[in-house]
Amino acid sequence: MKETLAEFEQWGADVIFGRAKGFRAGMTRIAMSFLSVLFRGVVHARMAVFRKRWKQQAHLGTQVICIGNITVGGTGKTPVTEMLSKALRDRGRRVAILSRGYKSRRLKKAQKWEDAAGKPIESDLMPKVVSDGSSLLLDSKYAGDEPYMLARNLDQVSVVVDRDRIKGGRFAVRHLGADTLVLDDGLQYLRLAHGTDIVLVDRTAPFGTGHLLPRGTLREPPSNLKRASYILITKCDGSSNEPLIERIRQHNRFAPIIECAHGPRYLEELFTGKRQPLDYLQDKWVAAISGIAVPEGFEKSLENLGAHVEIRRHFPDHYRFTQREIDTFMTRCIERDMELIITTEKDAVRFPKPKEAIVPIWFLRIEVEILKGQEDWDEMIDRFCHPNAPGDPILRYRDMYAI
Repeated sequence: MKETLAEFEQWGADVIFGRAKGFRAGMTRIAMSFLSVLFRGVVHARMAVFRKRWKQQAHLGTQVICIGNITVGGTGKTPVTEMLSKALRDRGRRVAILSRGYKSRRLKKAQKWEDAAGKPIESDLMPKVVSDGSSLLLDSKYAGDEPYMLARNLDQVSVVVDRDRIKGGRFAVRHLGADTLVLDDGLQYLRLAHGTDIVLVDRTAPFGTGHLLPRGTLREPPSNLKRASYILITKCDGSSNEPLIERIRQHNRFAPIIECAHGPRYLEELFTGKRQPLDYLQDKWVAAISGIAVPEGFEKSLENLGAHVEIRRHFPDHYRFTQREIDTFMTRCIERDMELIITTEKDAVRFPKPKEAIVPIWFLRIEVEILKGQEDWDEMIDRFCHPNAPGDPILRYRDMYAI
């Protein structure tokens, strides 16, 4: 049953991204186009509800920084969230990351927690605490892929998971001592007021497939980029982004634009933690396995590093591999004399250990590098560390483009 659902989900993604061909895929895209019209109406209506104050936003009395995008799929939010949280932590802010925990499992029993007076906190007020800043408290199954990665990679930063980000934020402020909340993938979460919206635009697919959900990958029309306080163009390769910047400026004339590259930094062996430089992949015959929205980019990066990608195995985004699937894949790699199995860091957190780990399994560590706009980034961090400074343009953008 799980495999059938996974195959259907993967086929749906192939339809949206144009990988699926044929009559059935074409008719499905036509049907989805009609649904996209309805979705556009829902998006506009929802924005209007909050803009006209028919529905109030929650204010938690502390700084809330949102990192998001207008598309589904990987724009590089997790590495940017990590880089931002590190910068704020190193400047003395007490940071808590608020995440929905997409596809995470519900806890059978709420975690036990006590307030400062030693009184137990009621279970209905408890989010899932992935990390309290000093200890990793949940695994990826209950935390979700990205929250677990962030908690594992960030010391002295709390990570809290709950669909209700208001509840998670209140807990982080009251019981974890947070003075800065980073709302991960929260651009569309309007119930909680954002002081600053950092919007990521993927250079390789800036406006997704050009269609709104479900026909395409846009969560909102490109015109909604006007809500951004800062815009990060991600996955840059060093070439000029002027044509894309001109398109962005049609929707947002004021927000500083920062250009950055998301690139592999090293290889790490999955079950030992051993690291190797990227040139370790040179001329190696490898098998790539991933459960991400756009696996082609991951596989292309392996080829660019000199690997021969002989086997490619795709699963739906956030797919939780079964032991049988990994054992079968390992057997296939052994039969084909593969030297390495490579996966993504996000997939590594839910990768079961094969019964016979004959072919070593590694993941690519991805980090962000700012190519242009370092001054804007530094200035942004300064403003977060000294919020509400007189004349702060962040506040002007927020007033000008309120929802």
